[in-house]
Amino acid sequence: MRYSELFLPTGREVPSDAELASHQLMIRAGMIRKLTSGIYSYLPLGYRVIRKVEQIVREEMNRAGAQELFMPMVQPAELWRESGRWVHYGRELLRFRDRHEREYCLGPTHEEVITDLVRNEIKTYRQLPRNLYQIQTKFRDEIRPRFGVMRCREFGMKDAYSFDADEAGAEASYRKMFEAYGRIFRRCGLDFRAVEADSGSIGGSYSHEFMVMADSGEDAVVFCTACDYAANLEKAEIAPPEKTPSDAGARLPLEEVHTPGVRTIEEVCAFLAVTPQEVVKTLIFSADGKPVAILIRGDHEVNEIKVKNVLGCDELELAMDDMILDVTGSPRGFAGAVGIRARVIADYSLINMTSCVMGANREDYHLKNASPERDFSVSAYADLRVVRAGDPCPRCAAPVRMARGIEVGHVFKLGTKYSRAMRAVYLDAAGKEQTMVMGCYGIGIGRTVAAAIEQSHDDQGIVWPMTLAPYAVIITPVNSNEETLSRAAESLYRALSDRGVEVLLDDRDERAGVKFKDADLIGIPLRVTVGPKKLAEGRVELRIRRTGEVRTLPLGEAADGVSDLIRAELERIGG
Repeated sequence: MRYSELFLPTGREVPSDAELASHQLMIRAGMIRKLTSGIYSYLPLGYRVIRKVEQIVREEMNRAGAQELFMPMVQPAELWRESGRWVHYGRELLRFRDRHEREYCLGPTHEEVITDLVRNEIKTYRQLPRNLYQIQTKFRDEIRPRFGVMRCREFGMKDAYSFDADEAGAEASYRKMFEAYGRIFRRCGLDFRAVEADSGSIGGSYSHEFMVMADSGEDAVVFCTACDYAANLEKAEIAPPEKTPSDAGARLPLEEVHTPGVRTIEEVCAFLAVTPQEVVKTLIFSADGKPVAILIRGDHEVNEIKVKNVLGCDELELAMDDMILDVTGSPRGFAGAVGIRARVIADYSLINMTSCVMGANREDYHLKNASPERDFSVSAYADLRVVRAGDPCPRCAAPVRMARGIEVGHVFKLGTKYSRAMRAVYLDAAGKEQTMVMGCYGIGIGRTVAAAIEQSHDDQGIVWPMTLAPYAVIITPVNSNEETLSRAAESLYRALSDRGVEVLLDDRDERAGVKFKDADLIGIPLRVTVGPKKLAEGRVELRIRRTGEVRTLPLGEAADGVSDLIRAELERIGG
């Protein structure tokens, strides 16, 4: 491709509304342009990278036995009502009516559509297993789109769905996809980790996220310093401590203390001269409309995802003032477990706590020396808190560490969540009706591109891995109007093109410095400079973008040398 013919509007200014490096660089490098909030056009350079990711995904999905199809983005409400998600998915689901007043939505995902397709076509165990995938546009009406294509409303996604006859088959399908995802992200040249994750609105029994490690990542990743345990912050577990014997006879009597205007943990600790570890927070939640009291130590933070999973509820939110008053008899800020009119669930951190400070369920009063065994009843202990660095690993007890990551893929073991609700059944060998066991597997195509930039860029621009680069090499004659330089650049351009190399010839009538800056900005891995001094010696200069290494090559050997370097780099990455 000739640069002069390429639609590539690069820029030097950093966009004022672009926070992340990937957002800034994708705009400056002429890869994307914003149409409206959370919706972007991909320009030719950006779309070439998108197609590179898609090709890697297709090759690995096909290798794993999945088959590609294409489903509608517009989905009827009836299917979502069958699954139960029409109401529960939330406002990210963009709902609308057609001219006949029939309800539809723009698909944020395709579990309902694929389940409907399969239930109508697969009838017996002989037709299983099946794994079907597509690469298609999705729409999620994000309340606050940000970070460019990292969290936008319209985006490209690879979504696959497996259907098996039983749990063993579903586990095998899940493992195939898990391994395929590892190959995909390795071929994309990414530093990533697969971490245990919460299944969220998709549902299912368990799932893994594939996280690209980057300081700018939205998500916190917890990983063990000794074993291979890793999870996102929502899912990261705390193992229950061993129960230690307590001396009930040594406990001090329950004492009510007047604490005027004291509500926060910091205020309680200062007023009563205690540490946060001695205080228990009582949080009142509304779980499907019913009050539940959650107890957690004062120095810890409650994990609402864990609370929701323990309670098994569909809707969870902090209780409103009227519910708090009803179950405690006091306004917000003074709740405690003694005498509360609600079910009480306590975090593991309270298992060995024999005495604590907590609210007295009376305005401007707290209790000292409250004992779980003597003064109030706990219906269950569970893992309810947010993990912190240094906590013991739930697998081996070694300390865990924290890092930041960008989610680029997610694999789910769905089980029968959708197939049971939508009656996706088959006849087994005995002629008995059975429910299919499902899995689903997603990759954000645009997010993968943005994550690659977050992980590989410098002050000059993008540093593409060879497998994702829009062009492998750019040829830069320092003066395109100089016939000798132009002729040598054209000769090398044709030689590389004949070898199947994706090459960009910068034939613009621009200063050499401008060309060099643009080449670095758009991140082309190799730059061949054709200049008068080196060419007089029959040589050209090769610069490797990632390392900054500069080599000189004989002009007659440059095409083979560049081709060999590209081949070696692709083999190293696995492309």
